[in-house]
Amino acid sequence: MISRSAPRLGLLFLFAWSALAHKHHDELTEEQKNAPVDTILWLHIFLQAAVWGVLFPVGMVLGLSRSRWHVPLQSAGFALTIAGYVLGHSHKGRAFLAGAHGKTANILFIPIALQLFLGIYLKLHIHEQTLRPWAVRLHGVVGKAYPIFGWVQMLFGAIAFRGYCRGGNLGQCLAHYIMGSGFIAYGTIMAILLLVGEAWVRRSGRSPDWWDSWIIMLWGIVNTFTEHRGSVWSVKDMQHTILGVLWWAGGILGIFLSRNNQRSIVPSLIIILTGWAMSDHTQALMLSTKVHAIFGYTLMSAGLTRIVEVCFVAPKYTQDIVAGDSHSEHTLDGSREDQAASVSNPSRAFRHLPPFLLVASGLLFMSATDEELHFVNDNAMDHVTYILIMFSIAFILYALIVSLINLYATTGRNATTAASGDGAIELTQSNKWYAPVPRADDVEPAHHVIGDDDD
Repeated sequence: MISRSAPRLGLLFLFAWSALAHKHHDELTEEQKNAPVDTILWLHIFLQAAVWGVLFPVGMVLGLSRSRWHVPLQSAGFALTIAGYVLGHSHKGRAFLAGAHGKTANILFIPIALQLFLGIYLKLHIHEQTLRPWAVRLHGVVGKAYPIFGWVQMLFGAIAFRGYCRGGNLGQCLAHYIMGSGFIAYGTIMAILLLVGEAWVRRSGRSPDWWDSWIIMLWGIVNTFTEHRGSVWSVKDMQHTILGVLWWAGGILGIFLSRNNQRSIVPSLIIILTGWAMSDHTQALMLSTKVHAIFGYTLMSAGLTRIVEVCFVAPKYTQDIVAGDSHSEHTLDGSREDQAASVSNPSRAFRHLPPFLLVASGLLFMSATDEELHFVNDNAMDHVTYILIMFSIAFILYALIVSLINLYATTGRNATTAASGDGAIELTQSNKWYAPVPRADDVEPAHHVIGDDDD
């Protein structure tokens, strides 16, 4: 196995070396900036988006569920990544300035090589009592970081493609892209807890609002001291700084109220106030003002629906003794007899609203930088069309999120408890198309009971 894998690692580092030797542009002519995008570059974009946006996250989920498809899928992802990398350095036509996208592409070879090495090492099943347990943990940590790596790199790619976030625009880009990604991550975690994580919440002894309050408080402290630069305070500086104060002040209250595993509406209230502030955030362009307003309204809606969920819909997270996530009435598990009723429960459908609206809010905020909206305005697109495009992307992104969560609940070690009609791809005894032949010693001999009527 090692002899077969060594050439692959050698090839990987050969491509990494070629990346360092690739010539990047520090200055571009107008002809290079406005040259058409050739087919090779489009192939690079769509291939890498498919690999890092879909294939690697699916492989990560299959690894978490211990599916036999994890290794083949991740191996295919590594091969396609190298192919996409070669395409990205082979295109003609439009040229781009050196930036974070190209540098991050080189850095990503480190976790790729590390995962390949760890995967080969774990397949050898050596050092079972010494190094292997640590290698398993490291392999899991790096693997779980792959969706984050992919998200960041795809974002850097979009920025490089349009030439954004240079000079004085860097600060605004950081604020919008980091905060918008944070809202999307918040919605993703909320969806995970809704679908497969409630038993973990019970075992942790902490309500979700306690964790939310800590994150809000810590982020508020960072925001308070990073939003203002220089000696002159602008209106935006004051608004952004006071939002940071609002977050850490509200976070402290939320931590106190959600102690002892209690639910709290303070995180939701902070989201509503933040949305209200952003909905009245006046911008230079009327288009920008309207986009910020819809972002604020969407964020307020997320906070309001979260309050309704906490107060009237969501279960109380008491520390019941449960065997696993399959015992939560809100999971995707199909082993319970009342599972069909749980899936069709209206409260379950309502609980998808807060995470979806958070995902949509994040995308709207990420799409509301001055450079992006100036480009939209210059192309004579109105705010209605632009906002509907963002909501369409939000639908697709949230569909991917819940599909990955469903995949975790129905594959690998979880396939034995998933409903046979729920799309499980693993071959288990509960699958109606497959059942192992019983062994001879498992078949009980027939016994004649005295008194039975003989036919």
